[in-house]
Amino acid sequence: MSKILILEDEDSIRSFVVVNLKRQGYEITEAVTGDEALELLKQDDSFDIALLDVMVPGIDGFEVCRQVREFNERIGIIFLTAKVQEQDKVMGLSLGADDHIGKPFSPGELMARIGSLLRRVRRQPAGGEDSGTLRSGPFEIHSEKVELRKNGERIDLTPTEFALIQRLIEKEGKPLSRNDLLDEIWGVQYIGDPKIVDVNIRRLRQKVEEDPSAPKFIETVWGFGYRWQGRDAST
Repeated sequence: MSKILILEDEDSIRSFVVVNLKRQGYEITEAVTGDEALELLKQDDSFDIALLDVMVPGIDGFEVCRQVREFNERIGIIFLTAKVQEQDKVMGLSLGADDHIGKPFSPGELMARIGSLLRRVRRQPAGGEDSGTLRSGPFEIHSEKVELRKNGERIDLTPTEFALIQRLIEKEGKPLSRNDLLDEIWGVQYIGDPKIVDVNIRRLRQKVEEDPSAPKFIETVWGFGYRWQGRDAST
């Protein structure tokens, strides 16, 4: 049974979400303040997903996300918030969130986003089969261990970052469009902002590139998408 924490201070919204999640068989823990949510996540590392509102008592959802990513890269994080301005979306994703759902939302949209993220949290390789170890230049990616290493040093990745870089390395040298990456990583039913791809690419570059402003490994294919060039970059 998947475990989900929901941080939401409005009783009606929290009850709506909890009822729908329990109907799907999820184990739910509730929090109404940012401090409470953070403490629960520190005490229990078995949560699969955290659903975070932004405007809550105590520390806000952004700060909860930022602090959680300091000690837990594995958990999936989705913001459920009425803050739908572009800068708010980018802020949440830049802090390490995997997705952003604007209020109001339907049960169907929520369940689809959670299902997609759970597949990333559970580290299911594309096609449902383990692809073993991939090597590219100084990088090794291990599907079974859910691990990326550069020159032997492990790089901590969120569920979405791992799925994204795994796909890029699998298709090394081949340009992948933003739409293709959206469909393959977030799912064909994803109806959120396609810029989520670009934000995750920026986060990956911060972790794998020597100089993120002049990337050697994750190349931008202007007007199209991105391409992995690990082997060429290492020569």
